[in-house]
Amino acid sequence: MAHVARAKVRSRRDGAAVPLDDTDKQLLNLMQGSFPLDPHPFARVAELAGLEESEVLARVGRLLDKRIIREITPIFDTRAFGYRSMLVAAKVDPAYPHRAAQFINTHPGVTHNYLREHEFNLWFTIAVEPDSRLGLDGTLDVMAARTGAESIRQLPTLKLFKIRMDLEMERGTDALAAAGAASEPVELDPIALDEHDVAVVRASQGPMPVVHEPYAPAAERLGVPVAEALERLESLRERGGLRRVAAILYHRRAGFSANGMGVWVVPEPEILATGKRMAAFRGISHCYQRPTYADWPYSVFTMAHGRSKEECDAILDSIAAATGIAERATLYSSTEFKKVRMLYFTDAFKRWEEEHGR
Repeated sequence: MAHVARAKVRSRRDGAAVPLDDTDKQLLNLMQGSFPLDPHPFARVAELAGLEESEVLARVGRLLDKRIIREITPIFDTRAFGYRSMLVAAKVDPAYPHRAAQFINTHPGVTHNYLREHEFNLWFTIAVEPDSRLGLDGTLDVMAARTGAESIRQLPTLKLFKIRMDLEMERGTDALAAAGAASEPVELDPIALDEHDVAVVRASQGPMPVVHEPYAPAAERLGVPVAEALERLESLRERGGLRRVAAILYHRRAGFSANGMGVWVVPEPEILATGKRMAAFRGISHCYQRPTYADWPYSVFTMAHGRSKEECDAILDSIAAATGIAERATLYSSTEFKKVRMLYFTDAFKRWEEEHGR
């Protein structure tokens, strides 16, 4: 019988949780959800927190140095830009999953890659450009051949109910396991982009500096005033290309040591109403309808984040009680092989296809 690799729940890179005071937690909540398109956004955050801007800058800088905050960055919508993307579940050699992960991670459109506790043990998200020569199918064929994967299952989004990675830093399990108001599924159609849109994405994507005018470097790269750069970003936001600007956290160092992917068997006629209700829970960051297979009956996926496995279970148990959906599986991640923000409109995609797609 093959030896199954048992990775530590806590990844070596992220390390242990770091103590945070109440002001740190308040700022982390605000930075995840209230970082505005404003010439002086840290000043606006300071007003909401009841602090001086200088203290906010100092604290946020320290949270970056301590690797609580991964980066502060615009979060763009992959589908709105015409990229094709999906979640993929792969069944790779359980003794050496890192070997498959290493090759899969070379693709610039792979932003998340986790080892999970299931026979489909490698789960990753992938996107390809609108004019990709290989496309998603061809790219996955290359990955299957190079990794020796026994099976690669495509799990595209059929309905998007929620996508908002926003850890609740101040309140406890009861808040995470509570339902808010349900909202309608998000449409995923591409938007029209012109050369100015592409230029502003290229200029602004990636980590932002912790300074009084953090949008100024992007404006300088564009060769326009800060006000014009912000107008272009606001235009993208209004059209759905920019979801928000926010702090992205290192989950484990921020205290959230567990993430459980709860997958649910939901009857087809109930998927719309049930998905909306599941997405409303505070502890759920992502909620999707995905296709089912003969050996995979789970149609709705919910990603729960908690300070422990028990907290994730409490969130998912609350969803089960509220919706009456009892049949589920929970897949916990044991190793994070990759987690990055994707960079759009670069030549990295074509270079990968030229190297590996012959």
